[in-house]
Amino acid sequence: MNKYQESEEMYLETILLLTRRSSNVHAVNIAEELGYSRASVSRGVNLLVKRGYIVIAPSGEISFTAEGKAKAEHIYERHTVITKLLVKIGADSELAEENACRIEHVITPELFEVLKKFAYN
Repeated sequence: MNKYQESEEMYLETILLLTRRSSNVHAVNIAEELGYSRASVSRGVNLLVKRGYIVIAPSGEISFTAEGKAKAEHIYERHTVITKLLVKIGADSELAEENACRIEHVITPELFEVLKKFAYN
């Protein structure tokens, strides 16, 4: 996975988590959550619009397209399953969370399915 795809996934996952906490998500919320500059987030968000994953209302509110929401939920599922598995094999939750963030971007779909089956058994 290239750096752009990893960044795209991080933005989608962040937007998903923010929408679960608040009904109104704006680029400034993403910048605050990730600790990025507003300019960087603006570029990232605009790329997500071009890819058809999100739409931005005239008020600046960000919402998912159906495709974007499905992709974000899949990314978050990878994150939660990998975190659960790492805790299951003995990692503390903070270590598991930190490493799941890294692993979720490089794992193949085939290996993820294997880990998912193991994590829920």
